[in-house]
Amino acid sequence: MEKNGLAGSTSLLVLSLLRDGDKYGYEMISQLALRSEGIFELKEGTLYPVLKKLENGGYVTSYEADANGRTRKYYRITKSGLKQLAEEKQTWEVYANGVNSVLSFMPG
Repeated sequence: MEKNGLAGSTSLLVLSLLRDGDKYGYEMISQLALRSEGIFELKEGTLYPVLKKLENGGYVTSYEADANGRTRKYYRITKSGLKQLAEEKQTWEVYANGVNSVLSFMPG
């Protein structure tokens, strides 16, 4: 389900992770796998282009910080990113409700 399940929703998931606080790349990958109970296993090659696109759009910012002797790049959601998250979440809920309606339809 990795490729099909994430298609079109990766930015929604990333923004949702960042809503809870600043994170670095591997931390986001780990949190996504943990929170989805292993359903979503995002690869670095997928995550970093999404982060770059979100940063270019003004939805996230990044900064470097030392952590245990290593320099890590952290990402932070912006006010614009919070607005984008709300919009994408609403779109996703409409889509999910539509899919659920089709799946649960009982001809009469």
